[in-house]
Amino acid sequence: MNKKLVYPALILIACLVVGFVVIRDKKKEESILPIKERTGRLAAQPDWTETKNKAAELYTKIQQQPTDEKLKLQLAALYIQEARVTGDHLYYDRAAMQLVDKTLQADSVNFEALCFKSMLYLSEHHFADGLTYAQKAQKVNPYNSFVYGLMTDSYVELGNYTAAVDATDKMVSIRPDLRSYSRVSYLREIHGDYPGAIEAMKMAVTAGYPGAEETEWARIQLGHLYENTGMRKEAQREYELALYERPDYAYAYAGLGRLAESNKDYKGAIANFEKADALVVDYSFKDELIDLYALNGDKTKSEAAAKKVLDKLNGDAQAGTSDASIGHYSDRELAYVYVKTGDYAKALEHAEMEYNRRPDNIDANETLAWVHYKKGDYKEASKYIAVALKTHSQNPTLLTHAALIYQKAGDTAKAAELSAKSAKDAYLSPVLAEEISKELPRKGA
Repeated sequence: MNKKLVYPALILIACLVVGFVVIRDKKKEESILPIKERTGRLAAQPDWTETKNKAAELYTKIQQQPTDEKLKLQLAALYIQEARVTGDHLYYDRAAMQLVDKTLQADSVNFEALCFKSMLYLSEHHFADGLTYAQKAQKVNPYNSFVYGLMTDSYVELGNYTAAVDATDKMVSIRPDLRSYSRVSYLREIHGDYPGAIEAMKMAVTAGYPGAEETEWARIQLGHLYENTGMRKEAQREYELALYERPDYAYAYAGLGRLAESNKDYKGAIANFEKADALVVDYSFKDELIDLYALNGDKTKSEAAAKKVLDKLNGDAQAGTSDASIGHYSDRELAYVYVKTGDYAKALEHAEMEYNRRPDNIDANETLAWVHYKKGDYKEASKYIAVALKTHSQNPTLLTHAALIYQKAGDTAKAAELSAKSAKDAYLSPVLAEEISKELPRKGA
């Protein structure tokens, strides 16, 4: 649920207090990575001052109590939250994993450490490993709601949607809150129930504290649900409210950027995505800019953005060769970027790697189908897109991909049926919208 893949699962356990870091003698213990200073507008956010103050307090405690495993987990909590706020997952996932592993060496059934390890594996897209540790944590404490959220996310990413529904039902029965409501929403969405998904995400937003990162994350998801159902005014309201409650929230700028893009205001869209890109390390912002620069007539900037995305994703993946704790699977993302650059051989290589890790997942099947479509192998594309449609998702991008594939494969009736299912004014990238309008124009359009 790479929302993509900034997980609802990664919202922090509320009871954990953030901590700081101590660099210890390497002869006694492996160094613990320090927290990074925030820069730019992120440094001006109120929570940064609070975090630093708490960090200074815990720094002293760690020096005094270097074997206190609870303090190490508080540090891990801080790193995970900083990864969410800054987008620097490569650094903070590694820092958190080191602390979690130290705790598990001392106590192999530490519930919080098992949960954190699952969270970190999910962040790095190691979904099978994430499930393994979530299940270990569930055995330690089967009455904790959070662990069922981790199981939900793992099952979704691995394509076991029945088990995901069961885990979410268990989670919400134990503790109905922002975390559980957001998962209910996502499962309803991928099963084609947009009204139900919107209802559940509204409940998630209401359950959160206004301005908190996890609350505004949920609000952004609500806005995106509105986008996918053609309710653009409602989407804009949520994005603007998110910026009011949490100034300079990168994902709110991205939402406004998509709305501007839909209106063919490419300069406005670029401005919003560049703001988002300056705030948070997130490949998806530069990925959007690849198309936007090209649509705005700047081929040089588009190519430069594509190179940056490829360098970033490949760099994150290669980092795992020297440190197993931070290896990040980015094959799905790489496949789509290589499609944009026209390197279909590379796109297919990465799409197949993603598919081989999770052949039952609808997103992995959609990606492989789209690469085969771009290569002109419509029969193969049809095989994989059929699996991608198995949950009856009404996502407009998925439906459009499927319509184009079936049209080229010769099943024009199926193509027309799928094309007609997307809500009027639902968000599509301008590039995809132009392609479907040429290949399969809607009646009356």
